[in-house]
Amino acid sequence: MSIVRVVLDTNVLVSGLAYPQSVPGRIVQQWRSGELKVALSRYILDEMVRVLPRLPRVTLSPEEIRDLAESFIFLADIVEPNADWNPSLRDPSDQPVLATLQTSGAEWLITGDKDLLALATQFPILTPSAFWSKYYSPNVPA
Repeated sequence: MSIVRVVLDTNVLVSGLAYPQSVPGRIVQQWRSGELKVALSRYILDEMVRVLPRLPRVTLSPEEIRDLAESFIFLADIVEPNADWNPSLRDPSDQPVLATLQTSGAEWLITGDKDLLALATQFPILTPSAFWSKYYSPNVPA
């Protein structure tokens, strides 16, 4: 099986880091072990740096979180989102995430965001569970 290229939305990164045994956690682990190619944007990484400290489960300092985001720059393909505004997107703040998918050429955007998932008939967007089932459930126990 060839390595799949995906965009991980902020909610998947944050959930994956806070809950390593969850499906998002397993997806992040697949990426960190080289079994998955990930494209990200500075927008997604900056959002992760803002959101991660709000979770009580995360014990990293703000400096450690910034260092983590910087380390992801070396693990992921960083793209500059450059796509036309999509008027069917319900939440305008999700535009940079959708544009990351469009610019990156990734096969999937993995997200738990309902506003982005509403566009799954127009764009290749999956929930973490759907992605895991599609690519890993037959081979790796969930």
